[in-house]
Amino acid sequence: MKPKVKEFQDDQDVIQEVEKQLNDGVSKENLYIITHDDDRTKRIAKKVNANVIGLEEEGMKVAMENMFNKKGDELRNKLEVIGFSEDEAAKLEEKLDHGKVLLISTNEK
Repeated sequence: MKPKVKEFQDDQDVIQEVEKQLNDGVSKENLYIITHDDDRTKRIAKKVNANVIGLEEEGMKVAMENMFNKKGDELRNKLEVIGFSEDEAAKLEEKLDHGKVLLISTNEK
């Protein structure tokens, strides 16, 4: 099933949405936070107890490639490994360029 994505400008709105989804029965293992800034991504994910797209999702090969990629390429790769097409990943990465926070749900519901 294709992941679902919601975009936010404000961190507080993301926090409220994660709480809502958790209350609706979505498992935290199915919720991912991604922003253009690694520190912001980690800070929000930690605050709401959600995930970041990391080694477990990427696999060693993609994670190693991302160490040498430009930020945009790294973000597109991360989006593709969790189920978005190349075109979808490019459009989502553009939103990240404009300061958006993406909440991605890989829930099977």
